[in-house]
Amino acid sequence: MKILFVHHNFPAQFGNLAKALSGCSGVELAAIGCETAREVENVRLYRYRSPLPAAQAHSFARRFDNEARRAEVVLYTANRLRQEGFTPDLVIVHPGWGEGLPVRAAFPKAKIIVYCEYYYRREGGDAGFDPEFPAMGVDGYVALEAKNASTLLALATCDAAVSPTEWQKSTYPAALRSLIHVAHEGVDTEYYRPDPYATLALPNGETLSAGEEILTYASRNFEPTRGFHTFMRALPKVLDKRPKARALIVGDSNVSYGLPPRKFVNWKDALLSEVGDRIDRSRVHFLGRQSRETYLRILQISAAHAYLTYPFVLSWSMLEAMSAGCALVVSDTAPVIEFANGDNAVVTSFFDSDALAENIAATLADPRKRAARGAAARRTILRRLDAKTICMPNWLRLIEHVTDRRFEADPARATATGS
Repeated sequence: MKILFVHHNFPAQFGNLAKALSGCSGVELAAIGCETAREVENVRLYRYRSPLPAAQAHSFARRFDNEARRAEVVLYTANRLRQEGFTPDLVIVHPGWGEGLPVRAAFPKAKIIVYCEYYYRREGGDAGFDPEFPAMGVDGYVALEAKNASTLLALATCDAAVSPTEWQKSTYPAALRSLIHVAHEGVDTEYYRPDPYATLALPNGETLSAGEEILTYASRNFEPTRGFHTFMRALPKVLDKRPKARALIVGDSNVSYGLPPRKFVNWKDALLSEVGDRIDRSRVHFLGRQSRETYLRILQISAAHAYLTYPFVLSWSMLEAMSAGCALVVSDTAPVIEFANGDNAVVTSFFDSDALAENIAATLADPRKRAARGAAARRTILRRLDAKTICMPNWLRLIEHVTDRRFEADPARATATGS
């Protein structure tokens, strides 16, 4: 059976699945991605060059125009696959960047599973959630809803669809939800595990250890969508109430979602201009983007991990922190409370920085309670989102249903891939 993944940043959400399928007998795997796509063992990767955006396009159609240009180069890449003898029986595609547009035409006999990450809407999502920022005008909402065009076209021709969480599925129109299965990609709980003896060497030469009062925050980029502004406003009070606390802040200063601040280059500079004179910078460490290994050690030495988000796509970082046994303090937003509750995390208002500070300080002050919550958080992931025992079997059952084919493990390949 030939299976093709299509994702500009492969493996992304498909990494665990590609590994699981590569350990099955009779399965041949390929992937299409752009320059940032990474190699995965036993997967033939075909890269394409991302197209340049159009010089001119109507504001409502600008995103779709870019997606159509990407679809064109994906189609050329798909033609290359066919010329080299790879015609997939199944295509698993993320349609969010237009890559799903040419799939049915390129492979008319293939079964197609569409990954439904998020549906943009006027209410109940990230748009208009934060009153600190100006609401969209009518034209803004038209452009927002137009972002769904590629996903809608992909859903119109697919054989099945998948959302990683119940809440993300709920963002889609009611008429489409019957197409969508919930199947998360899962967490590698054998890797993201607690270690009471973990240590971390800081760039300044200091070494921090598990058991110290260490506050952690991690996001791909520092921005309001992930509650960076609320976290930074809570930080002075946390450091004041807990004189021995240190803060480790992981991520970049770019913008993934939303807009940059008006008067500053990035949100890090904007928030430091607001609270920087009230924090001891020797106790606050901006660590940038880290390797997977260093990121794990950061989670393992954490005494309190803050995770906040708008009603939007749930970050892997929260689930990885839970698997690593972190004591979480999280926002009371819908995607979060699908997995976090009063037993395995402290839930607090997204907007209330004072309450966030109080809850973080209380977590840092009570080793017994934070240990209990961290253990409960890990149990949640083991029970619901363990990649090997829960999520990959769920995905494989879905693929078997769609393709009407059974998968059997190939012991030789499974050993070779380390699965």
